[in-house]
Amino acid sequence: MPGQNDAVFSVSQITGVIKDLLEGALSRVTVEGEISNCKLSSTGHLYFRLKDDLAVIEAVMFKGNLHNLNFRPQDGMLVRTTGSVSVYLQRGNYQIVVNSMASVGTGAILQMLEERKRKLAAEGLFDQARKRPLPAFPRTIGVVTSPTGAALRDILQITRRRNPGVSVVVLPCAVQGAEAPAGILRMIHAANYWQMADVLIVGRGGGSLEDLLPFSDEGVVRAVAASAIPVVSAVGHEIDWALSDFAADMRAPTPSAAAELVVPEREGIFTEIWHQTQVLEHTVRAKLDRVRILARSWTPESLEMRFRMIEQPVLNRLETAQTALRRNVAACTADYRRRTEAARRELEAANPRTILGRGYSVVRDSQTRRVIRTEGDTAPGAMLEILPATGSIVAQVTQVTPGIPRLL
Repeated sequence: MPGQNDAVFSVSQITGVIKDLLEGALSRVTVEGEISNCKLSSTGHLYFRLKDDLAVIEAVMFKGNLHNLNFRPQDGMLVRTTGSVSVYLQRGNYQIVVNSMASVGTGAILQMLEERKRKLAAEGLFDQARKRPLPAFPRTIGVVTSPTGAALRDILQITRRRNPGVSVVVLPCAVQGAEAPAGILRMIHAANYWQMADVLIVGRGGGSLEDLLPFSDEGVVRAVAASAIPVVSAVGHEIDWALSDFAADMRAPTPSAAAELVVPEREGIFTEIWHQTQVLEHTVRAKLDRVRILARSWTPESLEMRFRMIEQPVLNRLETAQTALRRNVAACTADYRRRTEAARRELEAANPRTILGRGYSVVRDSQTRRVIRTEGDTAPGAMLEILPATGSIVAQVTQVTPGIPRLL
């Protein structure tokens, strides 16, 4: 007969044995670890993982115990949980059923992300001034994501629905794991180098904090910030976040929302064009109606009257200007005549012949032709030439007397 070690168990039997052993030995345990992949189900139960550097264990906290918490569990939090180990027979896995939980700090991943966030923010990579508006009418959209993920399917479906005329260029890369950052970085650089799109969507579907880490890689964040093409970061679900969200020109809560943001709805564009056409047509018609009404009032009689009304003030101003001009010209002419006459009189008074006509004469030496101004300019015996107003007189000096002569 076969021994006990040779016994054959069914799957349910061996799983039942494991369940009894684990649940019996670990009916109450306290486990400390970092929360990961934290999700609140539609029934109100909280499902998450507890992890450290070497291992991961599934955990659940039922709705009734959640009300006792004084904080909101999130990925990256370091917590201390108390509960029991439970084995789920249908799946053959085990988990901790948590009865109580306390926060004991920040997990290693979250702490690393916060430090990196502070460093990049200090460099200005997250400044609002760096962010650019998205193109209103992009012709090509580049999508940096997994080619097999649900995120790409959602983006393609929404793009086809909103505007089939918009092209989508898929830039495939891994979005999870150690190789993912290099792939994401390479696709962002390729899109910019070849100018492959008018706007980029960089992202993936939801996942745990560790799953989203490639989009918080320092190289990826710097590439997003340096991209010449506007970037929309669409990482995970609405509650998820990555550092690329802060560096991108715009953050979308989901990849589907990113497609809604960047793809203009064609029907909406046509509707707006039609509406603006109607507004323009109505405006033109209203102006034409006003012109027609004005045109009917312009009869020959009214035209002449309107012309006279316009002409008469102009004629009045012209006549006033002419009168003022004539007055100014006459005044200027009289002034110039007075000034000319005064100048003539001054010139006439300074004329040497006028002076000679008043009884004066010019006396000069007959030999040297020098004008005699003082008694020292001549001597007895010298011959002088006297020039009165008319004619000339020649005389000889017989006597020279110094001093001022008496003219009267």
